[in-house]
Amino acid sequence: MPEGHTIHRLARRHKAMFAGHEVIATSPQGRFAEGAELLSGRVLEGTDAWGKHLFHRYSGNLYLHVHLGLYGKFADGPLPAPEPRGALRLRLEGGGQYLDLRGATRCEIATPEEKLEVTAALGPDPLRPKTDPTPARERIGKSRVAIGALLMDQHVLAGIGNVYRAEILFRHGVNPYIPGRELAPAVFDDMWTDLITLMQAGVRAGRIVTTEREDRVRRSGRATKSDSYYVYRRTDQPCLRCDTPIAAATMVARNLFWCPHCQPAL
Repeated sequence: MPEGHTIHRLARRHKAMFAGHEVIATSPQGRFAEGAELLSGRVLEGTDAWGKHLFHRYSGNLYLHVHLGLYGKFADGPLPAPEPRGALRLRLEGGGQYLDLRGATRCEIATPEEKLEVTAALGPDPLRPKTDPTPARERIGKSRVAIGALLMDQHVLAGIGNVYRAEILFRHGVNPYIPGRELAPAVFDDMWTDLITLMQAGVRAGRIVTTEREDRVRRSGRATKSDSYYVYRRTDQPCLRCDTPIAAATMVARNLFWCPHCQPAL
């Protein structure tokens, strides 16, 4: 599932493509036909991202709300657009560009009130400017739930997915199984600051890199796919810092990765 940096990057891209332009919206698949009819002929006024939720704001104070889920994907390019194929939920055309959406968990029209209802249920997003992390810190500090599960709860923190969950815990030496209430507030604050830095870098680069240069096999040049992460999908491989084999398990129905030495149980 795309993590928050991807959604923020998409919001910026879609704004650059369509802002100020009237769009023609269609639903070749037919599943979003009524919504496409409501959008067609309106001008894109702006975009917004909160966690894994993407919003387009159109003239007339109407929103398009998209959550990609596990299988959703956007594709775009210059007009003319290719012939529609497969389950194409939504196509937008305008400003000399086209945008296709397939496989999204949510693709719906929303009023300002409905958008607010969605975002009000989400936790703080490290990528939103001037976001106050206090609600997340307090919620975690009162919880008996494992910190590895809490980080995946979008009501606690918005935009964190499996990669950032595993990597941020490793970078701060936190065992994923400790209860949230045992995480020191100062450690949470350090993790929050680190998430901002890592996720902003992810927006700029279009990829997640969490390793420091000195920990990589190749210490010069761009991080390769094999040394972009400390623990994510590195089961039984040696830890980049201590050589201990990386452990794996399942938590909240997702694969979990950690280093037993660098992230010891309390």
